[in-house]
Amino acid sequence: MIVILRQNPNPDQLESFIAWLKEKGVAVHTSVGESNTILGLVGDTSRLDIDLIAALDIVQDVKRVQEPYKNANRKFHPEDTVIPVGGTQIGGGTLTIMAGPCSVESEEQVVGIAKAVKASGATMLRGGAFKPRTSPYAFQGLGERGLEYLKTARAETGLPIVTELMDVTQLPLFKDVDVIQIGARNMQNFDLLKAVGHQEKPVMIKRGMSATYEEWLMSAEYVMAGGNENVILCERGIRTFETFTRNTLDLSCIPVLRYLTHLPVVVDPSHATGKYWLVEPMALGAVAAGADGVLIEVHNDPEHALCDGPQSLKPQVFDTVAKKLLTLHGVMQSVNGGAEV
Repeated sequence: MIVILRQNPNPDQLESFIAWLKEKGVAVHTSVGESNTILGLVGDTSRLDIDLIAALDIVQDVKRVQEPYKNANRKFHPEDTVIPVGGTQIGGGTLTIMAGPCSVESEEQVVGIAKAVKASGATMLRGGAFKPRTSPYAFQGLGERGLEYLKTARAETGLPIVTELMDVTQLPLFKDVDVIQIGARNMQNFDLLKAVGHQEKPVMIKRGMSATYEEWLMSAEYVMAGGNENVILCERGIRTFETFTRNTLDLSCIPVLRYLTHLPVVVDPSHATGKYWLVEPMALGAVAAGADGVLIEVHNDPEHALCDGPQSLKPQVFDTVAKKLLTLHGVMQSVNGGAEV
């Protein structure tokens, strides 16, 4: 249920109203917009008398929300969420470019790539320390040592780091990670989602390979229900009948999610396509469709990469792509009058 308040509600009345709602056993989330204040009520709202609430002086309108996701719902939070990360942010009209190797292989490798992508315009460093692989014989990542290499790269470049958490037991190791990534295979690992929901660090949830929009948003709801509202959604392609590309990139998710949720949306064209030469056009398409950011794999020697070399860009290629993305983003911002795309 959402309660839309009249402009400039009486503070004493509002405080008393919220206290009364909490006594009824519902959680109250307050969203202050430019023209209205909205109270999002989460819990068993069936016991609340809509007519009684609507009759209050400070109330303009009352609506029931049918969708099962409440905290992630734009009806609860009309303004776009902006998530600060280090010295940058995700959302709010900026284009966040996250770039780096699929897997951290050495300190020299990740530091060198971090310096290169920063010089090209990347604002965050992505890199896998723990790697979920389809084959048990494939490279599984350097683990804790890989995290330390990422921190070294951050210290030398200032780029915030985003890396994947695979298990609840690893969470203490991620204390100094800037953004925790929940991979596609763990999108519905509900115990893991609950765990990251009980801390304040931003969480980026990759869409499961066969997940619907609602299932994806419900995964975000698990995190937000724990109190952590710093959630980013990442489209990385879904599984379809097409086999030419690694997955099928669903760019229509960007306007759909803009309509359904206030959470920022980023796109991973590397995992979606599996082919380095498709990364640029798909990344440009994502920016044109209004994505808040892109996640691009960059490797200094893709031919000998221990993980996903065929979809990785060389630093010099990434430099060209990043400049095109930033230019296009500027054009789209101008076309939309400085508002978010």
